[in-house]
Amino acid sequence: MTKIKDIIQYLEAVAPAAYQESYDNSRLITGNSSEAVTNVLITLDTTEEVVEEAIQKNCNLIISHHPIVFKGLKSLTGKNYIERTVIKAIKNDIAIYAIHTNLDNVSQGVNKKICDKLGLVNTKVLVPKSEILTKLVTYIPSQNTDAVLDALHEAGAGNIGNYSNCSFKVEGTGSFKPNDAANPHIGEVNQQEYLQEDRVELIFPSYLEGKITNTLKNAHPYEEVAYYLTQLKNAHQDVGSGMVGELSKEMTPKEFLQYLKEKMNLSCIRHTKLVKDKVKTIAVCGGSGSFLLPNAIGAGADFYVTADFKYHEFFDAENHLTIADIGHYESEVYTKDLINEILSKKFTKFALNLSETVTNPLSYL
Repeated sequence: MTKIKDIIQYLEAVAPAAYQESYDNSRLITGNSSEAVTNVLITLDTTEEVVEEAIQKNCNLIISHHPIVFKGLKSLTGKNYIERTVIKAIKNDIAIYAIHTNLDNVSQGVNKKICDKLGLVNTKVLVPKSEILTKLVTYIPSQNTDAVLDALHEAGAGNIGNYSNCSFKVEGTGSFKPNDAANPHIGEVNQQEYLQEDRVELIFPSYLEGKITNTLKNAHPYEEVAYYLTQLKNAHQDVGSGMVGELSKEMTPKEFLQYLKEKMNLSCIRHTKLVKDKVKTIAVCGGSGSFLLPNAIGAGADFYVTADFKYHEFFDAENHLTIADIGHYESEVYTKDLINEILSKKFTKFALNLSETVTNPLSYL
């Protein structure tokens, strides 16, 4: 029997909640995580119409990209669509879970989905996040090093890009003197001991600190474990905002605009001046991406595909590249497919439904 918390745990193994932006509210918003799942409805936005669709399809879990609640609710009177949606979900025992900027910020997330739709290769995170990695240094008796390292790797330490089980080790001599209250694994009380030890260093995502330190203490043979944690300024190459990649072959700007319309199923594109003779390097950001324009320019992009640019912000392109504003909904609607693809790899005993409700608040003539 699959419970709601099982699905949340699986999704957050792909896009840890710790990677959401400070303003965000990616979490279980309504419902009991211990409830068994009947069926799942996957949507970009949660609205009253989406909750009604969930009711009709016997879904007791809605997985939404955008959180219906961003800020704290001070009342639930139904005075706006947010309150009415939450009330409707609670009345019908429907859980709402949002996976927003944490799914934006991982290398296999929303922006990678856009890159895949456009057939981009050699993709990488446009602006990797820094200060979200921690280095562990510890000292282990040489005969126990492999066992302790195996435990730390299993807990999530030592992963760097496409490489796992990464560590650094140097041999040395450790010394200690147990007092009367000690229960030493090695040596005798009140006797100075000298032992061959390994100094071991590993990197891990900072949000795993509790898990890593507990694993170290449980796997290490010593009663008192010596270790040091240091937060790193290094950028995490797999976590951050936006993405940049390359077309498999060059196009003219007009060819790319037409290609973009076809691949993203667009009715129109707002764009700035076509400034390059040939287009090869493309930067993308699902949703509101104007804040990444300087980074897209710095990455040498010929086009920047995103949404929600304001009038005066378009001038900031300064003829360095072409901004293609394709619309917020249009840039992220395929996130439904992404979530479905992630869940389909694990869960097969209930239906995963892509919402048929069009939640785009904008229409075009």
